[in-house]
Amino acid sequence: MKIGMVSHPALGGSGVVASELGMAEFHPRVFFHEVDVVTYPLFKYPPYEIGLANKIVDVVQEYGLDLIHAHYAVPHATSAYLAKHILHSTRLKVITTLHGTDITLVGADKSFYNVIKFSIEQSDGVTAVSDYLVQRTRDEFNIQREIRRIYNFIDLSKGRPAQAGPCKREMFAPAGEKLLVHASNFRPVKRVGDVRSACSCSSL
Repeated sequence: MKIGMVSHPALGGSGVVASELGMAEFHPRVFFHEVDVVTYPLFKYPPYEIGLANKIVDVVQEYGLDLIHAHYAVPHATSAYLAKHILHSTRLKVITTLHGTDITLVGADKSFYNVIKFSIEQSDGVTAVSDYLVQRTRDEFNIQREIRRIYNFIDLSKGRPAQAGPCKREMFAPAGEKLLVHASNFRPVKRVGDVRSACSCSSL
C-alpha cells in the first residue's frame, strides 16, 4: 500500500509524529514533498490549502497512492477531499487524525465549523489521539460516525541512559521546591504564560 502523510512542517504534535514515523521507517521509497506556496499581490495570505490540494493531486498521479493520511481536519483533510474529487477517484482513501488544536481552538471559531464537520464526515476513516478528543469532537460537531482513538506514541528506547535508575523528584527539587514539567513546545497556543503566572501567584 502506498500512503501519503500530510502534516504541518512546524513544531507541533502532528509534525513531530510525521517526522518520527519518517525517520523510524527510513527507506529508499520514502519521499518528502514540499508544498509550494506562491505569494500574489491579490492575496493577503498565501493560498496554502489550494497549493496543498494541487500537490496531493500531483503526488497521487506520480506515485499511485492508495491512501492520504491527513493530520488535522482543517486544512489538510479539506485539501485531501478536494484533491480526491479533482482526481475523480473512488479508490483513493482519506484517513484524518485529529490532534486537538483543530477541534478545541479552530473548532471554537464558528467561521470554520461547517468545513471542519464536513471534512470529518467525508473522511473514509477518522482517528483521534485521546478519548477526551473523541468525545469533544462528537459533542462540538455532533459527529455520529466512528472515531477511533489511537494514542500518540513515544519511543521509550530513546533518551534513556542504559544504567539510569528511577527518576526521583529529589533529583530536580532537593529542597522541596515547586517542580514544573512541560511536555510540549512553547508556542503561545500552549498558554505557557498562564502556567507561569499561576505559579508566580501561588508562591506569594
